Amino acid sequence: MASKLLIVESPAKAKTINKYLGSDYKVIASFGHVRDLPKKNGSIDIDNDFAPKYQIIQQNKKHVDEIIKNAKTAEQILLATDPDREGEAIAWHISEILKSKKDLIKKIIKRVTFHEITAKAIKEAINKPRELDLNLIASQQARLTLDYLIGFNISPLLWRKIKPGLSAGRVQSPALRLICEREKEIKDFIPEDYFSIHLHTHKKNSKFQAKLIEYNNKKIDTKSIKEKKEAVDIQNHLKKFKPAKIININKKQKKKNPLPPFITSSLQIESARKIGFNTDKTMRVAQSLYEGVDIGQETVGLITYMRTDSVNLSASAIEDIRDFINQNYDKKYLPANAVSFINKVKNAQEAHEAIRPTTIFKTPNEIKQYLSADQFKLYELIWQRTVACQMNPAILDTIAVDIKLDIGVFRANGITINFDGFMKVYQEEKEETNLNSENDDSTEIKLPELEVSEELPIDKIDLMEHQTEPKPRYSEASLVKSLEELGIGRPSTYASIISTLKKRE
Repeated sequence: MASKLLIVESPAKAKTINKYLGSDYKVIASFGHVRDLPKKNGSIDIDNDFAPKYQIIQQNKKHVDEIIKNAKTAEQILLATDPDREGEAIAWHISEILKSKKDLIKKIIKRVTFHEITAKAIKEAINKPRELDLNLIASQQARLTLDYLIGFNISPLLWRKIKPGLSAGRVQSPALRLICEREKEIKDFIPEDYFSIHLHTHKKNSKFQAKLIEYNNKKIDTKSIKEKKEAVDIQNHLKKFKPAKIININKKQKKKNPLPPFITSSLQIESARKIGFNTDKTMRVAQSLYEGVDIGQETVGLITYMRTDSVNLSASAIEDIRDFINQNYDKKYLPANAVSFINKVKNAQEAHEAIRPTTIFKTPNEIKQYLSADQFKLYELIWQRTVACQMNPAILDTIAVDIKLDIGVFRANGITINFDGFMKVYQEEKEETNLNSENDDSTEIKLPELEVSEELPIDKIDLMEHQTEPKPRYSEASLVKSLEELGIGRPSTYASIISTLKKRE
């Protein structure tokens, strides 16, 4: 009979870990939270230092009974719930329930944490058990108390005044406010017309165009020309002249650095942009990759813990990534030293790692046959971003060519990739925008070889009519980005917040 009991949150994780440990261990699941605040007045005693009054979650009672039954025969109990604030709280609740039983008071109860589900990580964690982190538990309790005091008091007001079934919350309500304010901006937006004038030319077989930036010694900005008559007058005047002449060429080189490895929010944002997953789906698929996938010879967690706001990678992971780059790419792609990143998230929990493959040597194509289509897409995204973060920057050559035609000056912008660097593996999706960018850094626009004083033929001069547009409505990705920038909520809660907003309509 097993002498040690290991308690995790999910049955999938229990199944994977069971395969790593010998017959001394029994691994069972709590199926998430085991206790919660009852949804009624008095659950928080505001007159007694905000003391919470917890009760066992009814649908999880059978799992709690199973934990108690197994704890009675175990010599040691290890609480191996998730390595974050919620996981610490679940471990504490289990510990409190067990300690409340007379025949379990003297049992040895310890906490173990691991950030990846691999045999090595599990065994290392079990060899270094610790006490529960009371600061993390207090932090989770404070958030829960605030949620209760705000949500449970405001929600009934919404039911009475607006309609039943609505809810308010510490993060949910500010998120809803952002959406409503953006909607008001869109509704109140008054579009403006403006015009741009373009010169079309060529050299040999290479056609390109330039945009009017100066006319009669006056700078022409994006929205300078508001009247069609003015635009037509300029167009008709310039049509009388040819050829055009190059008066200035400005060449620059710029470095584009790799992006940091994924944290929860950046994974949600990029998976929405690149592979079309909503936040909820991203977290569900990531959870399945973290908890373990049968890849033929073994069941193994393929990524590290997916609820994190730290961009740090362990020294051993960086070493493996650099080894992989060295073995699989030209030496010019590998920097002399490891690349490090600074956390931009307020109050980031630095002890955690970023989201990365548990081993970089398991390439997406190598394990594709064992993954569902969704698992493959997300694993590939995480794998590519992780490799790219330890590669050299890309080098881009930019060129701005000024072309004079009588009293008009046109500018053609070009960009070419001199060295692709990390972009060989990964390119970030462009952000949603309402700007009509003339040249986008992510697009390669190659101009022919040109020289100052060179004359160019005029193929045509045309004008384009534009209209200003309001900012777009929030997508799930852009809402997550705004919440994170404003320091509202935690990356781990964004999926559930957005899911609640959608459910409540």
